Amino acid sequence: MDTRLMELLVCPLCKGPLTHDHATHELVCAADRVAFPIRDGIAVMLDSEARALDAPPAEALAAPAADPS
Repeated sequence: MDTRLMELLVCPLCKGPLTHDHATHELVCAADRVAFPIRDGIAVMLDSEARALDAPPAEALAAPAADPS
């Protein structure tokens, strides 16, 4: 994500700063403890698309579970 764009984007819930989590491809609001996905280089800043930071990222849910045996 472009650094200049990151300086302009704020959390749509609290208007606070966001950080870019490169590992999960999300923008994170530490104040609200939510993460917004980045899809095809576009930040999806909708309440309905936000993930609580307690929940696993969508990529982790889609990955097959390791066989414990």
